[in-house]
Amino acid sequence: MVRHGYSMVELLVVVLILAVLTCLAAPRLRFDAVSKVNAEAVARRIGMDLRLARSRAILRAVQSPAGCALNMTGSEPYRGYDIVDLDDSSVIASHDLPAGVRCTGGQHFEFNSLGELKEGSDTQLQVSSQGRTLTLSVLPATGTIKCL
Repeated sequence: MVRHGYSMVELLVVVLILAVLTCLAAPRLRFDAVSKVNAEAVARRIGMDLRLARSRAILRAVQSPAGCALNMTGSEPYRGYDIVDLDDSSVIASHDLPAGVRCTGGQHFEFNSLGELKEGSDTQLQVSSQGRTLTLSVLPATGTIKCL
């Protein structure tokens, strides 16, 4: 007689072995790597939004000669940021920072209609999580954003 399939006891033994292995392995997993990637993702997002504020200031130079800004919200460590049209102070976009990510440094990044960082604006912002710190720098003369 040829046997097809597995008995219930065999399946339960396999599931029990997998459960024991999972219980042993899970505490040893390093979830801090996920937080480090999270810090990089947040730094990239803020960098893109700084570029958005700069681009908007250039593209809307005629309608909004005052420019555009990215303003961090709350006190250090910041809890989020807004992109603001400086002509009428309207908020174009608003973003909250995820839990576990600290953002410190500059609070106001204002761009004029030529895409340059306005005088008095901040030039650096630090994003950190689980021992990983990234610095966003804005070159005042050109408005170029670098992530170091």
